[in-house]
Amino acid sequence: MAYQIGLNIAIALVWTFLHDEWSASQLVVGYLIGMVLIWAIYRVRPDRFYMKKTLAIIYLLLLFLKELWVSSLAVVRQILRPKLNIRPGIFAMTTELETDFEITLLSCLICLTPGTLTLEVGHDGRTLYIHAMDIEDADELSRQIKSTFEKAIMEVTRA
Repeated sequence: MAYQIGLNIAIALVWTFLHDEWSASQLVVGYLIGMVLIWAIYRVRPDRFYMKKTLAIIYLLLLFLKELWVSSLAVVRQILRPKLNIRPGIFAMTTELETDFEITLLSCLICLTPGTLTLEVGHDGRTLYIHAMDIEDADELSRQIKSTFEKAIMEVTRA
């Protein structure tokens, strides 16, 4: 993937040299042309086109920001109530993620989201023990984490 980015930057620079005009717009046009050329080349090769992974990373970041915003509002709403109406608890969630990096990333995303905290990773390396501020249904919360964060992490880390 890194060589695809380097190649794309080189194509953008060559495009700018050939047009003898050093401007940001020429560099962007060259970069876009390079992206199209690399995409055309990598359609017939088994390697993965780097923009797919880049878009998956951007999607994961946007998903985290959305979840951060939604959960922050939920925590603020609970704090501002005159009487707390929460059901805190700990539940176990078995993940489909395999590598240490994937599991660590999921644990960090859970910890960074207000109202949830990863307490421990089980001995099998696939079970996460999570504390949540308000658990209505632990299975539903597990499904929500799996369908959002876990799915997006798999898109980023797996080809």
